[in-house]
Amino acid sequence: MDTWGTKVPYFIIIRQTMIDKLKIENLVRECISGTELFLVAVKVSSSGKITILADRNKGITINECGSISRFVEMHLDRNEEDYELMVSSPGLDMPFMVKKQYYKSEGKRVEVVSTEGEKFAGLLKNVTDGGFEIETEVKVKGKTKEKKELSFNYDQVKSTKEVVSFK
Repeated sequence: MDTWGTKVPYFIIIRQTMIDKLKIENLVRECISGTELFLVAVKVSSSGKITILADRNKGITINECGSISRFVEMHLDRNEEDYELMVSSPGLDMPFMVKKQYYKSEGKRVEVVSTEGEKFAGLLKNVTDGGFEIETEVKVKGKTKEKKELSFNYDQVKSTKEVVSFK
């Protein structure tokens, strides 16, 4: 029978520094400065997985992803930080995260979910720093569908995704 105090708990302290997300963002911005590339997002998990999402209006290439990866790796020390690094473009199923994605997708079909939860689909038009419009079709009572332009400020939008059609 164990009594209080006969067993001593022990702790193992592992020195692991948390990777600084801001440091990674600044490295990527330095790497892509002067190019058509733009940073979409940097995610750093508690387990040390770094995900960098970058793009450009004509789409990012594998070579460009590789260049960003090599640049970041050159500026991180594996002896201080254990990490896994992934660089890619945002997936087709991901919502837009930065305004430049709206500009890139202007003229394409998108799906917008408002902050109230309403869904709208249509052609993305007139993108500005303040918001955008979509041209959509609305059913009118007793009539067929009618084209209508809806305006959105970015703060009215919960998410926007490009609609991919394989026709």
